[in-house]
Amino acid sequence: MRWEILCLLAAFAAAAAGQELQSSPYHGDPVSIGVGKATFRLRCSACHGIHADGGQGPALNRGEFAAGDTDLAIYQVIANGVPGTEMPAFGGRSTEENIWRVVAFLRSFAPGDDEPLQGDAERGAAVFWDQAGCGGCHRVGQRGGMFGPALTRIGRSRSVAYLRDALLEPGKDLPPDYFVVSVETADGRTIRGIGLGYDDFSAQLVDSTGRIHSYHRGEVESMEREFATLMPDTYGDSLTTEQQEDLLAYMQSLRGEVGAP
Repeated sequence: MRWEILCLLAAFAAAAAGQELQSSPYHGDPVSIGVGKATFRLRCSACHGIHADGGQGPALNRGEFAAGDTDLAIYQVIANGVPGTEMPAFGGRSTEENIWRVVAFLRSFAPGDDEPLQGDAERGAAVFWDQAGCGGCHRVGQRGGMFGPALTRIGRSRSVAYLRDALLEPGKDLPPDYFVVSVETADGRTIRGIGLGYDDFSAQLVDSTGRIHSYHRGEVESMEREFATLMPDTYGDSLTTEQQEDLLAYMQSLRGEVGAP
């Protein structure tokens, strides 16, 4: 134990001297992993699930991570956050040691076997881009729309069970700040999109083309907010079971490798 403590002190001394740690000094230490688990549940579970199995944020118990699979990459995401996403920076809220303990906890998960799929990813790509029209809203690599979340790495961060729910029951687990705004304009047009803001006097939304709209209540016929999703809930009927399995297989294959379509 004394030797382990000395090694930890040496590691942090090296980091303080400008030699950045490349891996968690607490890797494999049961006590530190326990502390990391407690810290994770306190600070991270609201988005990533109490068992790190995902929720509003991606699952982190699958042994692989969208931002990189090294200890340092995971540490940097926790410490610095991810610009343009809801992942905040914890570098100013937690000590360096505790962040490394969280890394040790997350690295304690072995890559697990996901739910087996009978589908074919190649056929699923055709379903995604053609039959289901998912590419109209979702982007994969450099192809597709930008109205919905990008799916380039979805297979690395979400389980098959999560993807199936998102496909067949898209309103089941919405982020707490997600809502839809529908506006009927004075000339009879209906504008509907993802809400950016809403109060008694005005509403802001972004439509499927990415255009941002802002309206004052007195200038339109009606203005409504709905805590729902614009993702169609008809794929359970419009796609056969085989097509659903193929589509899920395709999404599970999307892991963000270089050269993704």
